[in-house]
Amino acid sequence: MSAVWVVDDDRSIRWVLEKALGREGIEHRLFATAQEALGALERDVPKVLVSDIRMPGASGLELLRALKARYPAIPVIIMTAYADLDSAVSAFQGGAYEYLAKPFDIDRATALIRRALEETAADRDASASQPQVPEILGRAPAMQELFRAIGRLSQSSATVLITGESGTGKELVARALHRHGARAAKPFVAINTAAVPRELLESELFGHERGAFTGAQQLRRGRFEQAEGGTLFLDEIGDMPAELQTRLLRVLSDGTYYRVGGHQPLRADVRVIAATHQDLESRVRDGGFREDLYHRLNVIRLRIPPLRERADDIAALARHFLARSAASLGVEAKRFSPEVLERLSRFPFPGNVRQLENLCHWLCVMAPGQSIGLADLPAEIRGVGAAPANDWLAALEAEAGRRLAGGGGAVLEELTRDFERVLIRKALERTGGRRVEAAALLGMGRNTIARKIQELDIEAGEA
Repeated sequence: MSAVWVVDDDRSIRWVLEKALGREGIEHRLFATAQEALGALERDVPKVLVSDIRMPGASGLELLRALKARYPAIPVIIMTAYADLDSAVSAFQGGAYEYLAKPFDIDRATALIRRALEETAADRDASASQPQVPEILGRAPAMQELFRAIGRLSQSSATVLITGESGTGKELVARALHRHGARAAKPFVAINTAAVPRELLESELFGHERGAFTGAQQLRRGRFEQAEGGTLFLDEIGDMPAELQTRLLRVLSDGTYYRVGGHQPLRADVRVIAATHQDLESRVRDGGFREDLYHRLNVIRLRIPPLRERADDIAALARHFLARSAASLGVEAKRFSPEVLERLSRFPFPGNVRQLENLCHWLCVMAPGQSIGLADLPAEIRGVGAAPANDWLAALEAEAGRRLAGGGGAVLEELTRDFERVLIRKALERTGGRRVEAAALLGMGRNTIARKIQELDIEAGEA
């Protein structure tokens, strides 16, 4: 069984997905037409199918129907343009797993494909004793506090808002809250509200009645109904359109909702866990997010720290991901040299845990020996700490993260002042306090440096 099949007559789309899946280490096959994919079904079966909806010859809808008729459990991700609304709705009726609206963000696309693969694997291994998702690792104080919070919330059905940068593992935390809670025996349903076209999101969340709109040939249960009795995880809630914010507020307020085109109110027995990488308070101030909905969601807030704030966890996480990649690929596990682990612990990882996981998978595939050394690392990580020129950038990124985590509203201004102060002081030291020469070194005018010295309160002795 192959992993992912990509079907699109657009060569550029196939090329982009081929490169992205290759970087992720995901096995894949490419097809230019639905007919080619249908022919391949005689000899092979995908774990996930990604298909354009409009192609010459057989359409993506025909391919979807043919696959679902024979293999109903295989997730099908439909790629669609904005103008394909009617066809997209029809595809939902045919059992599409999720949507990628063109043009799509490649990181979101690969994340969606990986999620479909994981859910397929989870369905196959449902009888296994181990959890469906990996345990969350972390010895850092912030992570220990997060673990304690999950434990305290284990018997609660309170709404939770999870905040954190992209790649920190917000869905893992949501799944842990569900798995250790009173609703663990019921469904956990996740949806990325930013990944679904806004024209389809209402139907996706609340379902629709037959005949509600063109293409609605039968009743569809939305995610709220699918999660009945369990947990609904709303990822990237900050991107939810305003009109749907109003509908979500009603569900959270009185527990009722209507399918699109429906007149019968439905009760929602669902625990809602929302997540965002955005500053919702700023979104509220800017009018992009309803204040009353924000307060409904923000009953209990859990913040996941970025990886740069938990550098002591990097070595353990790296070993874990490397071993897991080796197991998934069926190869002998590799090991990190002490120098590599030390270098990784000083890298800021702007992509957080997801970036570290992808790096470990890449090393598992690409590193030639069983021991991974510094020479095996990508150039951008090899260089960290190799020369002082790189240290200050890592330090700046860490300091920026620390200040931003504090919720300050003037981080740019504060860091700019500190940066200018250090530069001017060092230039003055080099020129023995001669302002004109210091200004020339810095590339600024003498009037400018005089004004900066006054504004930045640099002492006379320094000038």
